[in-house]
This record gives sequence, structure tokens and C-alpha cells, in this order.
Amino acid sequence: MACSDPTSAPNPTTTSPSSPHSLSPPSSSTPPPPTVVLSPCAACKILRRRCAEKCVLAPYFPPTDPAKFTTAHRVFGASNIIKFLQELPEYQRADAVSSMVYEAQARIRDPVYGCTGAICQLQKQVSELQAQLAKAQAELVNMQCQQANLIAIICMEMSGSPQPSSFQQSLDSFISPPSYQSGSCFLDDNITGAAWEPLWTSSL
Repeated sequence: MACSDPTSAPNPTTTSPSSPHSLSPPSSSTPPPPTVVLSPCAACKILRRRCAEKCVLAPYFPPTDPAKFTTAHRVFGASNIIKFLQELPEYQRADAVSSMVYEAQARIRDPVYGCTGAICQLQKQVSELQAQLAKAQAELVNMQCQQANLIAIICMEMSGSPQPSSFQQSLDSFISPPSYQSGSCFLDDNITGAAWEPLWTSSL
């Protein structure tokens, strides 16, 4: 009778290498999150440098508008822009960047006067508009006075007893000559003849 070799018997505790459980990953492990690549700001991109996490230029020069930094950098320079922004509080930096970009654009258009020429031109337009406004207001007051006089004349005509003004009375009295009585200022011919008649008779 042949006895079986104990080493040739399969081990019930071992699993086959072709088992599907040996290929599945553990359920507790999760894939790593994807790395987010931030685009550098327009300033760092143009200057060809690494954009830091706390870049002072990044909030005001986005990568979608490179012409904004190009214009300011052409007139002021990157070091001066950074210096200006670092000296200001954060709530004033956006207005400062807008002012620098506007002044740089004006300086590129007009290298001699820059934004001063634009300001002078706007002040001239304001002065002209103020003169036109004053003229229109004077004409309006004149029209209102004429309208008031016309309404007064119409009311006087409708009442039927118009009262002449003092100016009209003085004008009428100046135009009409005064009436003088003959006996008060000048001698009458009959009175003169009667006065001289006794002298002629006595001489005869």
C-alpha cells in the first residue's frame, strides 16, 4: 500500500497567484490630488522671472492683459512701480496702478505735455461750457422778464383801466409844452395902448 507524500498535498491556507483578490488595490488608499499650475502675472511673464506667491504686481497686472503692464513699464519701469506699490496701503494700490497706466498712455501719445495737455484741454472745454451756460441763463432771465411784462400788459388791457407808469407820465409832461396865461407873463396889446394913450393926448 502506497502512502501519500504530505508535501505534495495542497495547502488550503495559500491562495493561487491567479486569484482576482491579489490584483485589487487596497480600498483605504486614494489617488493623489492633481497639481495646480498657476499662470504667472503679466509683469513676471514680461520680465521673465518666477512669479512668487505674494507677488505685489499679480493682483493688478493679470496675465490676460499684458499691454497694461507693458505701457506702465515703458514709462515708469518695473522697479519704480514695485516701489510705489510697496509704499502705499493695499486699498490705494488699485487706484495708483490705474493712475500710472493712464499717465503712461498720455505720455506715449504726447511725449512733451503728457497728461498735463489732456488736463488743460479738458479745463478749456469746461470754461467754454460754463460761458455758454451763463449766456443761456442770462437769456432765460431776459425771456422771463419779457414774459412777465407781457402778462402785465395783457392784464391791464383786460381790466379796461390801464394806469400809466410814472416814466410815461414824466415823458408826457416833458414833451407837452406848458400853457402860459397872457396876463401873467406878457403884456396885452390893448392894455399897452390904453396905458400910453393919456401921454399922447396930454402932449397935444
